[in-house]
Amino acid sequence: MPRFSIIVPSHGVAGRLAQALDSVLAQSFGDFELIPVGDGADLAAADVVGDRVERDSRVAPVHSPPSAGLAGARNAGMRAATGAYLLFLDGDDALVPGALGALDARLADTGGVDVLYFEHERVPWWEGEPANPAAPLLAKAPDGAFAPDRAPHLTGVHLPAWSAVYRRTFLTERGLDFTDGHFTDVGFGARVAGRAERVTVLRSVVVRHLVRRQGNRLNLPGPHHAELLDQAELALAHAAERGLPDERRGPLFEQLFAAILKTATHPRRLTARERRTFFRRASRLYRRHRPAGFRTPGGRIGVQHRLLAAGSYTGFRALRAANRTAGGLLRRLPRPQGLRTRLLYRRHLRRPLDPGLVVYCAYWGRGYTCNPAAIHAKARELAPHLRSVFLVEADQAHTVPKDVDHAVIGSRRYWEVLARATYLVNNANFAEGVVKRPGSVHLQTQHGTPLKTMGVDQSTYPVVAAASGSFTKLLGRVDRWDYNLSANRHSTRMWERAYPGSYEQLEYGYPRNDVYCTATAEDVARVRRALGVPEGSTAVLYAPTHRDWEAGFGAGALDLEAFCEAAGEDVVVLLRAHYFYDRGGRSAPSGRVIDVTAHRSAEDVCLAADALVTDYSSIMFDYANLDRPIVVYADDWEVYRETRGVYFDLMAAPPGPVARTPEELARVFRDGSWTGRESTALRAAFRERFCEFDDGRAAERVVRRVLLGEPPETLPPVVPLAERVPAPAAATLVRS
Repeated sequence: MPRFSIIVPSHGVAGRLAQALDSVLAQSFGDFELIPVGDGADLAAADVVGDRVERDSRVAPVHSPPSAGLAGARNAGMRAATGAYLLFLDGDDALVPGALGALDARLADTGGVDVLYFEHERVPWWEGEPANPAAPLLAKAPDGAFAPDRAPHLTGVHLPAWSAVYRRTFLTERGLDFTDGHFTDVGFGARVAGRAERVTVLRSVVVRHLVRRQGNRLNLPGPHHAELLDQAELALAHAAERGLPDERRGPLFEQLFAAILKTATHPRRLTARERRTFFRRASRLYRRHRPAGFRTPGGRIGVQHRLLAAGSYTGFRALRAANRTAGGLLRRLPRPQGLRTRLLYRRHLRRPLDPGLVVYCAYWGRGYTCNPAAIHAKARELAPHLRSVFLVEADQAHTVPKDVDHAVIGSRRYWEVLARATYLVNNANFAEGVVKRPGSVHLQTQHGTPLKTMGVDQSTYPVVAAASGSFTKLLGRVDRWDYNLSANRHSTRMWERAYPGSYEQLEYGYPRNDVYCTATAEDVARVRRALGVPEGSTAVLYAPTHRDWEAGFGAGALDLEAFCEAAGEDVVVLLRAHYFYDRGGRSAPSGRVIDVTAHRSAEDVCLAADALVTDYSSIMFDYANLDRPIVVYADDWEVYRETRGVYFDLMAAPPGPVARTPEELARVFRDGSWTGRESTALRAAFRERFCEFDDGRAAERVVRRVLLGEPPETLPPVVPLAERVPAPAAATLVRS
């Protein structure tokens, strides 16, 4: 029998689940079983769990249906557990190092108890200091093991289920489990405290609880707040049935009604009708369960208690109105530059949304490109009734196709369409002052699969953080997103971490990559001619990424002309710098090097190339859809990894051969290993992991789901990887 069974519900927390599970598996105390509980629908979470199952025999996953919710998942884990003690951990929390050893030592010191309460640290997603709300409660508890009567303030109401360890047989023999619905910890904690005979405390932090950016989901508006009264009634009825003395029922009653009154007075959790119903039911509960001799608190809270006892909703409503802070609900005004512009934008915001208007933008206005352009093109086909406007910088307006309506960023029309569009599509973010209007739909398409850290994950890398601006403002922009696009489950997990928000993840693939499954041999030949690729040559696309510690573009230490000479007489290089440098700043290429940086379509350039050479650019994930050779040139991997931060070790799972020096890179092409068996095997594994949803129909799925409102179950299913036929490479055509 293991000492601990650690139960981790894993639905909806894929981005942080790996950290939660690994915080357990890395504990120095190893006598435990780890029970992740999933619902089978969250494939990203299933991948994380499956990887740990393969690596550690102590991981024993359990299934719980989505309809069972959090309570059902925990109960399923309890039924499967075999350990002496149970510990519950949320999937986006973590055990601190040494936690299990400290718990084991405390249990040994106290000779075994029913419940061991411990401290936890509430860590904000971003700004703010960590808090330890359990510390004041536990500081007042006796030392050693004690009967609950000696610490009546430990009612279980203020301590979540994951802030204690429970003797498993104590819970099972007394039938203590989690009840369905919201606020399940309240009823569970109160019933556990009411039945325990010996308890103890550990006055040190065991769990780091990550507070969601949007706050606790239980605090969001909605009718679910009535379930707080259900749990309170369950707790109070249980205390009465057990015959708990008034000395213990008093603190339980006071703590429960502190939570109830906080909800009743909150400005947004309940509608006016819901608040009236909530108050009247709470009043009946108050009168029915008020312990004998209960002393009403002083001050404003005491007034609220007396109004509850009297059932006076009229008086309660008047008190609430008097205490409401002026301006607390005022919307923050937008801040486009210039007084005239602000007034213009505000005037358009007062007009109704245009239900047929879609606004697109890519790379902060760099032109008609990437996922927004691919979605725009498909929308013209599937939703011709919608009007579209592409937003571009003034110096890029001439690059927009003549049949695409556009507006210059900063112009009067720019602010008008931003104010009135129902649909807003971007692969980066709209301007800081853009208001998310009720009824509008924001789609974030992203523009690559993340190898390097993104979003708030960049905050711990000083070089990157210094150039990133305010992460708080970034998160404010994330709050505008309704949908976020993902090309694979790896991206889904990383976006959840890097951009914590309440948006819906769309695992549809990247629309810009559709062409890799739809282009023909004629398309490939046409693009090569347009780019000036000599007939019969092997075109190697060289696409290095941006380095945050460099001020301008530099192709590393790689001499491209020398590479061509050393790699083979038929090799030419297509040089594509990062989009930060698409407006010049590079030395002029010559001979066998063709600069394609300014070409508007990265997809065209990929179609033209017979192979890709890159360092750490996300273009490798897109190019892999073509199933053509990829070579990684990693001359400064260690510096990049430490300075920029990465989500996985590319050197351990590359898409093809890895070269560290110019000589190694040339040799890979000269000896043919770039197309060899090992290269093919590495690419196949990479494609399996990162080309999951890019099947040629991503744009259609996006248009149907977001712009036409079709339900997910009616969308085209993703074509399996083995059944896709990528566009043929020119070299393949010549050989055939």
